[in-house]
This record gives sequence, structure tokens and C-alpha cells, in this order.
Amino acid sequence: FAFQLVLPPWFTLAEHESLASTNDEAKRLAAEDGAPDGTLVWAHSQTAGRGRQNRLWISEPGNLFCSVLLRPDCAPDRAAEIGFAVPLAGLETLASLSNNLDLSLKWPNDILAAGKKVGGILMESSLRDGAVDWVVAGIGLNLASHPDGTEFPATSLKAAGATALPEDALAAFCSRFEHWYGRWREEGFQPICEAWLAKSHPPGTPLRVRRADGDVSGAFHGLDESGALLLDRAGKIERLDSGDVFFAGQE
Repeated sequence: FAFQLVLPPWFTLAEHESLASTNDEAKRLAAEDGAPDGTLVWAHSQTAGRGRQNRLWISEPGNLFCSVLLRPDCAPDRAAEIGFAVPLAGLETLASLSNNLDLSLKWPNDILAAGKKVGGILMESSLRDGAVDWVVAGIGLNLASHPDGTEFPATSLKAAGATALPEDALAAFCSRFEHWYGRWREEGFQPICEAWLAKSHPPGTPLRVRRADGDVSGAFHGLDESGALLLDRAGKIERLDSGDVFFAGQE
């Protein structure tokens, strides 16, 4: 490709014009090739991109789709903490590419611009002998386009009045993710959690959480030490480790 992409030296770039899924390619590199920590899979378009719970992720050229292969050498219950560093880095990426954009984070892994989804994360991992063998952190950022008619409203950087090339977004994301992943390795989850909460909706925000066993409503009460959602339900704090979050009244 004609442009010169400069990434922090920790990353090993595997660039593709098109892939079915950057996460699937990163998982293949991890399992079949023994690819190292910091392997970065980037595709200009995806034909079978997906989000959480195997939802389709619309993957138009001009947006950013990439996945980072990590070998964090941690206990299985700590791997999920990395899933908060990724959207944090994504939010800071978008902030660096745009002026005065109203960016925020929604549990568990959405990036919002003016309350609409502008980015999403997909975390996958594999264990070996009871320890984490690898984690693949995938991120999609809507730079040039966004889908219409989604259940949770979507937007793009372009729709918000800013323009950015995918390669510029990739370089910015790699810089910010390396920062937060490094802090997580050195200092643990607390600084990640605090930074995430500072960019999330304020405590007391009414939420509706859709779960397999039915909806749960309450007020946002923060996160616990593992990153689970805390919901205040009439004075009783309930801990939720999965679910789709909507703002109250949003259909």
C-alpha cells in the first residue's frame, strides 16, 4: 500500500485488502502459527464481520476493522479486564481525530458519540492448561459510514462532522492501546476501571439490561472489581456479568 504506516514497534502488522473477519484471522494465527503478543490484523473490508453474540457487523471500506492478538499470561478471570482497555483506547482514538465530539462508553464494550454507537469491541480467548493461552481483541470504528435501522442507534465520525482515514485511526489506536495495555500489565485493573468510569454515563443513569432470562431495570451504580455491571434496584445492588444495555425509555 502506498502510504507509510508507522506503528509502535511492539506491533507486528498483518494487513489485508479483505478478510472474512479480522478476529478469525488473528485466532488462526494464534492457534496455527504461534503468532506473538502484539500481532495486529488489519483489513480494509470484512465480508463476515461480527460483534457480540455473533451479530453481524457491517464492514464497509473506509471504516477501521482490526484485531490485536495478546498473550497476557494471566488467570482466566483477569482476561476480561482487557476488554475495558480496548474501548478506552478506541474512544481516545476518535477524540484525537475529531474536535469536541461528545464521546462516552457504554457497558460492556460500546463507544458512543452523542449517545449513538460509533464503535464496538469483540473479545475472544482460549485457555491452555487452565491459563490464558491467547486473547484476541477486535475493534470496529465507524469512520466513514454507519448502518441504519440498528436496534441501538449508530453513527459515524463523518456523520458527526469529522473525517479520518483508517490508517490514521489505526496508528492512533495502536498508540493508545499500547499505553492502556501496558498500564494494565503493570498496575492491574484499577486504573483502567477508573478511566473507563470517567468516560461512562454518570452514576444514577436509568438503564435497562436485556438478558436471556428477561429484562432488568435499575440505576447505574458503577463496576465491581472485576468489571461486572452494578445496578441499583430500589436500594439493592445487583451484579450483572452479561447483558445488552439500553438507556431507559430507549427502544
